[in-house]
Amino acid sequence: MKDETSSFSARLKANAAAVEALLTKLLGPAVFADEIARPENLLGAMRHGVLNGGKRLRPFLVAESTALLGGDAEAGLRIGAALECVHCYSLVHDDLPAMDDDDVRRGKPTVHIAFDEAMAILAGDSLLTFAFDIIAAPETALSDRQKTELVLALARAAGHGGMAGGQALDLAAERQAPDEEGIVMLQAMKTGALIRFACEGGAIIADAGAEDRRRMRAFGEKIGLAFQLADDLLDLTADAEAMGKATGKDAARGKGTLVALHGQGWAERELERLVKEAEGLLDPYGARSAILAEAARFIANRRS
Repeated sequence: MKDETSSFSARLKANAAAVEALLTKLLGPAVFADEIARPENLLGAMRHGVLNGGKRLRPFLVAESTALLGGDAEAGLRIGAALECVHCYSLVHDDLPAMDDDDVRRGKPTVHIAFDEAMAILAGDSLLTFAFDIIAAPETALSDRQKTELVLALARAAGHGGMAGGQALDLAAERQAPDEEGIVMLQAMKTGALIRFACEGGAIIADAGAEDRRRMRAFGEKIGLAFQLADDLLDLTADAEAMGKATGKDAARGKGTLVALHGQGWAERELERLVKEAEGLLDPYGARSAILAEAARFIANRRS
């Protein structure tokens, strides 16, 4: 287990560095073909929202799912970078005063604090759009069919039927706490949809068959649920310094969570169940899936 964990940690760190390097290059001052200009203040806000550290877990899941199924690593890196743009856009907007109203993200001032609200909105808009630029660009060495499938899958995961819709439900939950079924749906949309895409995206990049794609999608759904459950536990138990953001906000706002509904002990047992089911989905791949299995355990047991 020690060697496996060490390998997982090393690969997570290496992938994060590769994603950071690629996004640094893509969000440089050089103007791309058919762009007119890159306004310095907008580019600065975009870079502030993206190039601020983090584990880059979603791109890592893209890379490892791609590797498991024999896909092109460079394409996996680029799709992971596109997904990270979507994820970071959501954080930039989520931190705005009209939404969660946070001043700190990953231990640094949020974009609307470092710049202003208008620039934060435009930075988020631009990052979301740029994600699809990265997928469609000639440098992403995939077929037009694969790119179309990725664009569709990411749009469905990010939009009103996925993450953005989940954010809308989350805001509504401040006024009226949902029941258990509503909480599960909210979390599957707000958090789980992008994680599901990360895993299914690897199958698309590898041009895998329907069964592999189904398994990767289901694996992503399980670990997406685990991620949010672990997040709710951390919001209850971790301190702000460890998290790099404010904690205890869900309880303060009266938001319903599964932890609040069932308690910490139940949540910890549910995490064990989700990880076991996620690992079971990987059984057909044998030892080749060890890193993804470790990723599931990491998600459930993380401390920040």
